[in-house]
Amino acid sequence: MTEIAVLTPDPADPSFAGQWSGVLERLAAALAGAGITARPTPWTAHVTDAAGLAGFPLVLPVIAWGYHRDHARWMQACATWEAAGVRMLNPPSVLAWNSDKAYLGRLADRAVAVPETIWAEGVAQADVDAAFDRLGTDTVIVKPRVSGGAWKTLRLSRGDRLADAPEGPAMIQPYLPSIESEGETSLLFFGGALSHVVNKRPVQGDFRIQTQFGGRYVALPEPPAGALELAERTLAAIDEDLLYARIDMAQGPDGGWRLMEAELIEPDFYLGAAPEGGARFAAAVKARL
Repeated sequence: MTEIAVLTPDPADPSFAGQWSGVLERLAAALAGAGITARPTPWTAHVTDAAGLAGFPLVLPVIAWGYHRDHARWMQACATWEAAGVRMLNPPSVLAWNSDKAYLGRLADRAVAVPETIWAEGVAQADVDAAFDRLGTDTVIVKPRVSGGAWKTLRLSRGDRLADAPEGPAMIQPYLPSIESEGETSLLFFGGALSHVVNKRPVQGDFRIQTQFGGRYVALPEPPAGALELAERTLAAIDEDLLYARIDMAQGPDGGWRLMEAELIEPDFYLGAAPEGGARFAAAVKARL
């Protein structure tokens, strides 16, 4: 068996206690089928010194949860891993830029369809009030540029007061009602090839599709019309050496697909919906070994 490292949350962070171990078990089971053993190690144990990762033929950052609440150390860690030449996939350089959703603006410049976005260094009530007319909508989404799992994400309608505003760099987008009616669709790629497709819908009245908010996930037999085209355009625009990618999208008011996020750090792979329980992911990892 070949042993590789899997980066996990800080053990001192209680937010993820009892959650990530189940994800690791699913990943480990898939990898074991390809003759690979996964050894967990907290990403926060390797921020300034990568020596503890140097002996592994491959490091997967796929459960490095919590980086969005400790972003300065995350960026320091990515620089440390890159400078030390750690064999990590996805690469540390990707882990750094993908942690800030400003990358959506760069992808938009490369003809990838994303929701219209207002970028701000800080969000005040006046910014939100002006955004409705600027974006041509009666409902907006406000969230930090560095976030995860709908952390500090707000849905506001005209007349709503801004409370618990994100601190620091943030973004404002028009709310897409299709999130409630059609859900968000994720396309999972391993080794550059499409593995499976999952549709995610919030509970009635909510807009957050994450399972912790009651989101319901359903595997789709194939991508909806036009979805694969957007995913492939996104990956081509990124043009990086990626082992895995989860491309999240939703439909805009015109019915066309909009990229919500390109998850390249620690996305849930929804292996329960994957063919053969994640064998394609394990095969992609084995190919890199």
